[in-house]
Amino acid sequence: MTEMMLILNQLNIVARDFDATIEFYRRLGVAVTVAPGPADGIRHARAALPGGFALEFDNDTLARTYNAAWRRAEGSSRAVINFSLPTRAAVDQRYAELVAAGYEAKQPPYDAFWGARYAIVSDPDGNDVGLMSPPDETRRTWPPAESPSP
Repeated sequence: MTEMMLILNQLNIVARDFDATIEFYRRLGVAVTVAPGPADGIRHARAALPGGFALEFDNDTLARTYNAAWRRAEGSSRAVINFSLPTRAAVDQRYAELVAAGYEAKQPPYDAFWGARYAIVSDPDGNDVGLMSPPDETRRTWPPAESPSP
């Protein structure tokens, strides 16, 4: 693989019971902020942790918009381990390298609604691993459109 800076910056949990999950992490002592929910059933929350790390929570409805694997009956892993890459092109390149090496493609690279270039592959244990560029504010959209299927 080519050398490029890869930074673990986010763990995203897809919660079966969103409210119970938020309550658990708050009781644990994590300062979770729940985003106001739009009428379409999307739920999202975020906790900013020291060092710039983000712990994020989504419900199944939101997960289906950014991860095509969630639109399958069996869904996908309940957590997405996200890594930041320096550019949009770096996301495409790293995704292609991993898929060519035999790792399962879950979500091909696309321009996500939050403005980043985003892709997902599975690690050998079936965990979803997200690859994300820095967000570009000019590329943000709402409501989110479904990501392209693999």
